[in-house]
Amino acid sequence: MAIEVMPEWLASLDEEDVSFIKKFVLASGSLKEVAGIYGVTYPTVRLRLDRLIQKIRLGEQADEEPYIALIKRLAVKDKLDFDTAKLLINEYKKLREGNK
Repeated sequence: MAIEVMPEWLASLDEEDVSFIKKFVLASGSLKEVAGIYGVTYPTVRLRLDRLIQKIRLGEQADEEPYIALIKRLAVKDKLDFDTAKLLINEYKKLREGNK
């Protein structure tokens, strides 16, 4: 029997995000249909999808440094916006590379 391992990016998503992904897939990727399901506008659903994409991208980056992990957790928990998180991580990496 195979042991199933949940991808780290999926494990980092909350229940609401997973529900959104399920509805999106069942709607064959139609943002218009998902907007109807949620009773919101297309731009609202597009924004939600864009934020989810950012969460997944951040979750896929495999940096184990405590500072970077903290920045990612803050972004995933909406305590810090994703653009700021990316900026902080990139600047930290530049600084770290400059000190080597």
